[in-house]
Amino acid sequence: MSIADGDLEADSVGNETVTGPRHRWTFVEMLVSSLLSLLASMVLAIDAVALAANPYVELSCNISSKISCATVGLSWQAHVLGFPNAFLGLIFEPIVITIAVASLAGVLFPRWFMLGAQSLYVIAIAFAYWLFLQAYFVIHALCPWCLLVTVTTTLVFTSLTRVNILDGNIRFPGRWHARVCRALELGADTAIAVLLIAVIAAMVIARYL
Repeated sequence: MSIADGDLEADSVGNETVTGPRHRWTFVEMLVSSLLSLLASMVLAIDAVALAANPYVELSCNISSKISCATVGLSWQAHVLGFPNAFLGLIFEPIVITIAVASLAGVLFPRWFMLGAQSLYVIAIAFAYWLFLQAYFVIHALCPWCLLVTVTTTLVFTSLTRVNILDGNIRFPGRWHARVCRALELGADTAIAVLLIAVIAAMVIARYL
């Protein structure tokens, strides 16, 4: 979104105040993505409990040997911290939802809070892509709900990064900050997100469809 679209309340490059909702569409995208991720986490958490009770249970997303939530859910990668990874989504997605809703209502969070959220999502996106690559190259099975989490995590990460850069919470040295902000105003973050999702889609189509 450009400043002319009312996406910003303040231009981090020119420091000119702009009327209208601050990062409105960015936070709407973040809200929708985090809600979808929370839904996927809830389904995965329920499936994890079912698998713990009966490893042979038939899950709704067990379509074939290659598309099987059970195959992925029974792997050690699905319990890296000693409990189902889906529980992490149940913990952290409500935080993102709160940030999005509060920001849409006009709340401006302090820099330390937004940088903390950014740090968590750096870990989250690295973890999500590690799990995707493990499923793709090691487990050799696809979990549709896990794939949804990977996509939504990508969208939330790019949205959160956009907000933090344009608000000046994340700054680049010298003139680089102004250049990065201008690139974001032209949709660089959207292009990166679309590219990443396209690569994932191509990989899935090539092997599983």
